Amino acid sequence: MMRILAEFAALGRRFLRDRGANIAIMAALCTPVAVAAMAVAVDEGSLYNERRAAQSLTDLAAIAAGSNITNAEAAVLAAFGDNGLNGATVVAAGSGTPTAGKPVVSVVRGRYTPTAALGQRFQAGVTPYNAVSVSMRKIGTLYFGGAFMAPPQIGASAIASTTPQATFSIGSRLASVDTSKSPLLNALLGGFLGTNVALNAMDYNSLLSADVNVLSFLDQLAIKLNLTGVSYSDVLASKATVGQILGALAGVPGLDSRSQLALQTMAAGATNLIKIPLNALVDLGNVGRLGLGQRPAGLTVDAGVLGMVSAAAGLANGGKQIDLGTAINIPGVLSITASVAVGQPPQSAPWFRVGQKGSVVRTAQTRLKLLVQVIPSTSQPAAGVKLNSAVITLPVNVELAYAEGTLTDISCPTGLPASRVVSIAARPGIGSVKIAQTSGTGFADFTQPQSFSAAPIVNVSINLLLLQLSLITVNAYADVDIGNTITTPLTFNNSDITSKAPKTVTSSNFTNSATTSLLGNLDLSVTVAGLDLAVLTGLITNTITPALMPILQTVTAPLDNLLAGLLQSLGIGLGQADVRVTGATCGQSVLVL
Repeated sequence: MMRILAEFAALGRRFLRDRGANIAIMAALCTPVAVAAMAVAVDEGSLYNERRAAQSLTDLAAIAAGSNITNAEAAVLAAFGDNGLNGATVVAAGSGTPTAGKPVVSVVRGRYTPTAALGQRFQAGVTPYNAVSVSMRKIGTLYFGGAFMAPPQIGASAIASTTPQATFSIGSRLASVDTSKSPLLNALLGGFLGTNVALNAMDYNSLLSADVNVLSFLDQLAIKLNLTGVSYSDVLASKATVGQILGALAGVPGLDSRSQLALQTMAAGATNLIKIPLNALVDLGNVGRLGLGQRPAGLTVDAGVLGMVSAAAGLANGGKQIDLGTAINIPGVLSITASVAVGQPPQSAPWFRVGQKGSVVRTAQTRLKLLVQVIPSTSQPAAGVKLNSAVITLPVNVELAYAEGTLTDISCPTGLPASRVVSIAARPGIGSVKIAQTSGTGFADFTQPQSFSAAPIVNVSINLLLLQLSLITVNAYADVDIGNTITTPLTFNNSDITSKAPKTVTSSNFTNSATTSLLGNLDLSVTVAGLDLAVLTGLITNTITPALMPILQTVTAPLDNLLAGLLQSLGIGLGQADVRVTGATCGQSVLVL
């Protein structure tokens, strides 16, 4: 018995010392935990990769939307679909619930400004748009955890910004110059520059057909102003004389020899030493941040040479009267005395601009005064009417406020440069054309309106049966209003921009013939020995008007051509505005947040 008990005791001690069975037990107990841990690790790693993929897709979608802000939603969905994420639905920001296989996407347009405050850089809904915020939410994928937990939502967001810009100008009216126009242009530019200008039609046509790179022009001007190591904005913050501007234009590489010689001649003779602020002539927008010699990618910054010359000369002479003399010859007209005054354009609105949506260009205010002496074809214009004067004196006054063009949109519908479209809202300069007399004082003072009254144009004698009236003064007044209170949209496609073709908007309430319009509104009155007699109204209607109108109508076409030529030389037109877009880019869409 004792021996049996000893054997059991020895067996128990051996059992307690034996560890061989522990592994199997521990394995049996730990395997479920290890499997669960592996499942969580696999799902977590999968979700991490899924989040990274979702962020990459959202970044790509934001870049696509930034390249086509107008059709941002379609661009986002196309970007997701092209990268395998189908079934997405566009919802308002913060709304919508994603379901399996159907992500929700919000697209918010706004304006991005690189400021120090990170949270204020993107402002949703602020125009003009230059950025798009894209947010995407989807249901994540669980390979093991789906049996005991709901799949989590995965979210990603990105903001992409682009800087669409266009180069555009207003007032480049002249298409060509014939021999008859060059003396007028010489007198006009000579008055602006303070010198005698003797360019011929070929010189002007060469200047008209020439475009210069504005940045190359500013490179040359910086040399003349002794500016080094500066940006283009620094150059534009300076002032220069019109002679320095003309000399810099002449030095731009690639300009043809005739244009160079014409510019050098005008620059050498210019005596107007008034220094004009260059930012009143050109505004480069964001391009101004570039240093001298640098060029913006994908954007042409060209301007017409003659347009720049005229704008600079007008700025240098702003607010001064120019008398063009009497060297204008028109058949049937004894003489024409012409005066012109050009006011300063509104501030912050130059003639040429590189800008984004909302940028504005404007012409200057203009006043033109003609004193026309018409030679009657006969001393007896009608039965019973005799002209006591050898000429009929006709004062014609033109006043135009500035015309303007506002950049309303730049888009690339396909995302490619060749699809670029620039929209401009243009408004002609409002104003009036009058046959009337003015005191003459304040003609060049654009801060005050001019006062007008009926002008005595001729003295006549009338035989009425046995009554002869020999001291009759015929007074005339006519007024035609010009202008639109609304703007007209102009659209420039890639072909228009490449060819740099101007487009014209015309006032809807003004006919093409200024003088004909005036004569159609002519109000005649008479005074006898200085007395205004209303009883003579019938006399005017039945006798004087039929006698004078045929004489005045003979000079309507020549006067229209003269007015048009003078105003074209100033870069404006009666009831018209010309806009030219010479370059545009939708910019490169880049991630900013």
